[in-house]
Amino acid sequence: MTRIPLAEAQLRLPELIASLQPGEEVQIFSGDRTVARLIVEPQPLRQPRQPGSAIGTLTILSEDQNHLEDFHDLMP
Repeated sequence: MTRIPLAEAQLRLPELIASLQPGEEVQIFSGDRTVARLIVEPQPLRQPRQPGSAIGTLTILSEDQNHLEDFHDLMP
């Protein structure tokens, strides 16, 4: 745990936040009392993607070739 005066924390806040490791804490004090604590939240564990998890999320209502007529000039 690190203790830093409030005036110094105001000047170096982005640097303090960037240097913290997960679970590390910085206490900011004014006079003899702690006025704030900075604690880095650990990143939530992301669930790995599963093959086939999107099956059934896209539904094609009908086959439509007419919409391609608008792009006829652009096609080779």
